[in-house]
Amino acid sequence: MVLSKTRGRIQESLMQTQQSFLMSQNTKAISVLTVNTLSFVVCFACWMLYGVLITFLVDNGLYSFDKAQMGWLIGTPVLTGSLVRLPVGMWTDRYGGRIVYALIMLVSAIAMYCVSFCNSFNEFLIAGLGFGLAGTSFAVGIAYTSVWFSKERQGTALGIFGAGNAGAAVTSLGAPQLLAYLTNNGQHLEAWRQLPQIYALALVVMTVVFWVFSHPKKVEREAGFTIAQQLAPLKVTRVWRFGLYYFLVFGGFVALSQWLIPYYLNVYSMSLATAGLMAAVFSLPSGVIRAIGGWMSDFWGARAVMYWVLGSCLIACVLLSVPRMDIMSPGEGVMALKKGTVTSVTASEIVVDATKYKLRAKETNDLITYASEHEDIIVWPTFTFWHDPVVKVGETVQKKQLLARGVTHIFFQANVWIFTILVLIVGIATGIGKAAVYKHIPDYFPKDVGVVGGIVGVIGGLGGWVGPIIFGTILNITGVWTTCWMFFVILIVGCLAWMHWTITRMMNEKAPDIAREIELETTA
Repeated sequence: MVLSKTRGRIQESLMQTQQSFLMSQNTKAISVLTVNTLSFVVCFACWMLYGVLITFLVDNGLYSFDKAQMGWLIGTPVLTGSLVRLPVGMWTDRYGGRIVYALIMLVSAIAMYCVSFCNSFNEFLIAGLGFGLAGTSFAVGIAYTSVWFSKERQGTALGIFGAGNAGAAVTSLGAPQLLAYLTNNGQHLEAWRQLPQIYALALVVMTVVFWVFSHPKKVEREAGFTIAQQLAPLKVTRVWRFGLYYFLVFGGFVALSQWLIPYYLNVYSMSLATAGLMAAVFSLPSGVIRAIGGWMSDFWGARAVMYWVLGSCLIACVLLSVPRMDIMSPGEGVMALKKGTVTSVTASEIVVDATKYKLRAKETNDLITYASEHEDIIVWPTFTFWHDPVVKVGETVQKKQLLARGVTHIFFQANVWIFTILVLIVGIATGIGKAAVYKHIPDYFPKDVGVVGGIVGVIGGLGGWVGPIIFGTILNITGVWTTCWMFFVILIVGCLAWMHWTITRMMNEKAPDIAREIELETTA
């Protein structure tokens, strides 16, 4: 009896200890997730600084960088933040996220401070490479967050952490306003140098907060685990497929977060502050919605979510690919049916001997003119057509000679509000897609989140780096701003094709009978 009571007390004590330990772990997990996310917001805001700063410097004539040079400078921090993600992910798996995260923020702060002393293209390029390390915070945060949560909660947790992408909106919204304040609305332009100093200070302060409220933890591995073993997952094709998805949803997000500011400036003639506000309409929801994307991936599955993401992006980008246009094009003309002499020429009719040729007169107050003057919204491209006489009274004409040439006026307003709504759809879809891609990683590679997340992040980050360069180069060649959306259409089709082919192949290999039945049903 005494033994039974003693055993019961011991079990009760063990249960209380276990519950206390679990509560403590949950508290620590929430604390780590919170400071991880806040640190990511600050790091991402710093990572995106050049999109606003370089545009401001060029727009105000402080530096004469061309479009290609702007693309290189805007993409330079993204290059560092991409290429270093793999080693940073490996260090996180090996040494733990706490120490790696803190070191990254401190080193980035030093490089950011150096931006305030830059005076040439090369100096901006080198400084951008330095503070671009802030972009590697994603690889650290993903690995560091995942070790604190169970598999069932990882999608939501990683989605919440990924909401730190909203740091892009912080810079898009705040940096133009801060530049206007620091320079006294352009009266003292050299005061721009205070901006990177403020950003450097924010990184240092965030490092202190992070260190105080975070806790050490890393993936437990067997002794003697080598670098070659750590890199083994990179041989799996699935990793590179995830990388392509991330090249689109993350790389595209990063590239557009920066590119949309000069886009609005040039295409819609907005001020820098207004362009930053409009760009934030894209970047802020994409960051915040990522948390919801994590939950959706936990609930419906990452693959199903990716189908919806890619489909939505494809439709929106196809519509965005149509450029603003005001084109006069040759149309169907009017030709003489037989030889004769022109006896009358008016806007609506040409008479050759006794034969009358009806013309379509040009409308003076057509829809296009009215919309251009009053800035009304025209959703679809609009066409008008008229005839312009090319003969005079008394002129002798031959059979099949042109009497009046046709003129077609094609007008597409590409209204800024419709454009922004479509951009918002892309932003929301990519935000959900980022969470869906990273939901795959702990499912397939639970002990290699840092390495796999690192290489997927590298590929995605390279998309953010090469994106502005591609956009700037194509723009220089074609002179058409919407070519960036055409590039995305091609990329999305590639992602959809690879994903669908992979799923079909897996179905045929693992469940050939079911696949055959589905095929028969769909063709019946």
